[in-house]
Amino acid sequence: MFNAWSRRDRPPEERAAAGLEGFAVDKTFLSSLKGILLETELALTFIIFICFTASISAYMAAALLEFLITLAFLFLYATRYYQRFDRLNWPCLDFLRCVSAIIIFLVVSFAAVTSRDGAAIAAFVFGIILVSVFAYDAFKIYRTEIVPRAAQGDQQ
Repeated sequence: MFNAWSRRDRPPEERAAAGLEGFAVDKTFLSSLKGILLETELALTFIIFICFTASISAYMAAALLEFLITLAFLFLYATRYYQRFDRLNWPCLDFLRCVSAIIIFLVVSFAAVTSRDGAAIAAFVFGIILVSVFAYDAFKIYRTEIVPRAAQGDQQ
């Protein structure tokens, strides 16, 4: 990695490229299972947000908040910017994001279906699909990242 002194001594074109290399998108991540799961969660959350905006605006804040949180995680993982924050336990944060989204969307989806509005029923259907995607993501995080770390901690 370049330090501050070597960047200053380079031509302007290389300095600009070196400064932005932390935000380069990893295209292999976007086509991996985790990337596809995050993209699916993002798309379904946006669809639910639109459905809630069309029918029951009281519930759209939950969908918007989860959309922004998922977008932030997708950005951090796709650019590998999360590696700069090595003090945070990213698998645990991602697991908690999934579990909290499951709880929120279950409650909001079942509350929205009581209105019997067409867009609210669509939000309910997409909400149940989204809950299953979040549950699968949480399961994969638990099996691939949390359990091996716990077993590794027991061996030490």
